Amino acid sequence: MDKMIIGIDVGGTKVAGGLVDNKGHLDKTVTLPTKASEGFETSFSQVVTVIKRLINQAGGSNHIQGIGICCPGPLNPRTGMVINPPNLPGWTNIPFTERVEKEFQLPARLENDANAAGLAEVLFGAAVGYNDVFYVTVSTGVGTGIIINKKVYHGKNGAAAEGGHVTIDHRSPYICGCGTPGCIEALAAGPAIVRRARVKLEQEHTLPSLLRDRTQNHLSRITPEMIEETAKAGDKVAKSIIDETGFFLGVWLASMITLLDPDAIVIGGGVSQIGKPLFDKIRATIPHYTINRQAENTPLLPAKLQKDVGIFGAASLFMQEGENAEKA
Repeated sequence: MDKMIIGIDVGGTKVAGGLVDNKGHLDKTVTLPTKASEGFETSFSQVVTVIKRLINQAGGSNHIQGIGICCPGPLNPRTGMVINPPNLPGWTNIPFTERVEKEFQLPARLENDANAAGLAEVLFGAAVGYNDVFYVTVSTGVGTGIIINKKVYHGKNGAAAEGGHVTIDHRSPYICGCGTPGCIEALAAGPAIVRRARVKLEQEHTLPSLLRDRTQNHLSRITPEMIEETAKAGDKVAKSIIDETGFFLGVWLASMITLLDPDAIVIGGGVSQIGKPLFDKIRATIPHYTINRQAENTPLLPAKLQKDVGIFGAASLFMQEGENAEKA
């Protein structure tokens, strides 16, 4: 019987793990809270517990090929070092793969979560059949991954593909968490969408909107899901915010196409769930902001793996070539 791969997705709130076979089929899953506020050693013990449970479910470590792990950066995938993720307090200069290998006597690999998700979509998800893919996740932030010939492109220092921090408006009043004005993350991520809706309604205080009704005019309660729902109900303000978001993403992705000329672009994350109105605006915008005259033929693919993408991405670290990947 083929050995299984353990995929571990470490986030600020939960540690999710699963057993994945070489054809990209997810079997058992285990999820525990990260307990990030209690520091690294507590969080690491949660990771260890998840791995132990999965090893038991696989029938022992002799049935495990390796342990793939993805977590937020900054990190160095070559050395297996977690440097200092903002939402994992105390995870500073941690030789993470070394700790895991010492604990389980199994090979371990580490990857940035967006890079891993992009690789997973190429091997098992929306981009099966494509070699060179630009992956985007738009949720609380904007994460990206560059996949070339079905392998993650890391750059010289392992820090490539921080596409969410590419600015598209250096005069923007919106400053990104990285300190740069007008990053696409500061304009199009979930919190940015909410902020733009709130500012619009605050500045035009007589403008009617279902968003006022839903929040009883407490505009700080607006959520991305609320914007999506009210847009579907025909709210003009919500529709304009989605249209503007699609425009921003289209301008930005046009530059990515100019730079990379990928086979396809995969878009995931919570904001992507807006669906057709957002994708239509992105598609309509791209050709006007790139020198690449074939840009309009670049497929924009909704991510397929969604909530399990981190597990698949982590497991993908032991399937770099992807010959055995198949459509579900």
